[in-house]
Amino acid sequence: MADQLAPHFTGAYGHKVAKTPHMDALAARGMRFDAAYCNSPLCAPSRFAFMSGQLISRIAAYDNASEFRASVPTFAHYLQGLGYRTCLSGKMHFVGPDQKHGFQDRITTDIYPSDFAWTPDWEAPDERIDKWYHNMQTVKESGVAVATFQTDYDDEVEFAARRWLIDRGRDAGAGQGQPFCLVASFIHPHDPYVAKPEFWDLYSDDEIDMPEFVPPLEEQDPFSRRVMDGIEASYVPLTEEEVRRARRAYLANVSYFDSKVGAMVKALDDIGQLDNTIVIVTADHGDMLGERGLWYKMNFFEHSARVPLIMAGPGVQQGTAVNACSLLDLVPTFIEIAGGDASIFGEPVDGRSLMPLARGEADPEDVAIGEYCAEMTPYPVIMIRRGALKYIHCDIDPPQLYDLDADPLERQNLVSEPTYHNAARAFAAEVAERWDGEALRHAVIATQKSRRALHAAMGAGSGEHWDYNPPSDASQQYVRNHMDWTVAAAKYRYPPEGG
Repeated sequence: MADQLAPHFTGAYGHKVAKTPHMDALAARGMRFDAAYCNSPLCAPSRFAFMSGQLISRIAAYDNASEFRASVPTFAHYLQGLGYRTCLSGKMHFVGPDQKHGFQDRITTDIYPSDFAWTPDWEAPDERIDKWYHNMQTVKESGVAVATFQTDYDDEVEFAARRWLIDRGRDAGAGQGQPFCLVASFIHPHDPYVAKPEFWDLYSDDEIDMPEFVPPLEEQDPFSRRVMDGIEASYVPLTEEEVRRARRAYLANVSYFDSKVGAMVKALDDIGQLDNTIVIVTADHGDMLGERGLWYKMNFFEHSARVPLIMAGPGVQQGTAVNACSLLDLVPTFIEIAGGDASIFGEPVDGRSLMPLARGEADPEDVAIGEYCAEMTPYPVIMIRRGALKYIHCDIDPPQLYDLDADPLERQNLVSEPTYHNAARAFAAEVAERWDGEALRHAVIATQKSRRALHAAMGAGSGEHWDYNPPSDASQQYVRNHMDWTVAAAKYRYPPEGG
């Protein structure tokens, strides 16, 4: 799992210069989903939907400081019930005291805070949270560095995940193997756009394409304008060189993430499980990267809301799937792979299994739902992608309708076009039936108030930090006095001598 990876910037999805050989190889032998979406274009809400298979409005996963309640079942819980050993290496942005959510093993800490510090305020939606919120300075500082906090983190995630996989090979060699599910979740290519030299050098300035469509500021829709104001894009100008440097660093970090994909695939091959494992590559959301004058995410345009989804392994056909789908669909997909069915679900699941599409079969479902209830809006923003059409609704903004087959850059809002009149009316009626914007707004504000009060109390010394500290007992590692070193050496050797 990547963080903030738009599929548009990968070779597997057709980018002309992106160097992603490992994703390309998976796509070449598996299924590439061409209309996969996140369910909320922000890290924590998207990941909570991914983990639970439920829309964020159902589980109150509104923003990056929303608690992921321990009572919400996840695919990690379900898979353990089906006999799987489960592990998380890397980021999942869990907020709250439960930092495992069903994973039997969690082998790294997270990279972001686990408390309520990042709570927005819908009663003051124009106010920035300057302590943490990124702005155009993030773009201006793009470039090269030997190390950053993000590369430190991702290198640790790779090492820990690979060692965990090797341990599963050791278990199997000792006759103690069981099926497993590993989530290796990396922070790249999330901003800051700062790349290691060896990946930066894969690209040159003259091959970096610039944003394809940037409407004038006065022509931006109201929500885009609020986002631009919030990230300072509407009044802090960027030079062409700054935009190009950020996009080059982003591509470099896409290649860096791709190298991690390759490391995971190699580890599976090393333990003899590659042909017995379904490998899935995805992300929590995308990155506008200057398209439409927007950066980062927090909107439902394609570069922000779409995610890569590549699946390869036993039973998966080679091809492309055009049906709209979303991260919600991965919970029932995992359960079908593991031999379970919907009878094990402890709460309603909003997605459907993608295995029929992965097998190359027809699927009558062709829809993805998105909800955004975080910063820079005082009301929920809703997206429905059905077939080629995408509808975006917010109670205080004019609706938007795009035909992505005819207009992939979303240049023309078709909501008032006579040809699309019936479609627009049907989408509007669907939104009115499925969502009560005023009630959802009040629910969001209520949780914001309670979380701000709790954060103030925690800041004053009430309670313990929730940040995850992976358990480690050095007295049981490697060779110690209570061990026979020859036994320890044989235990760690993989493959075993003579094996």
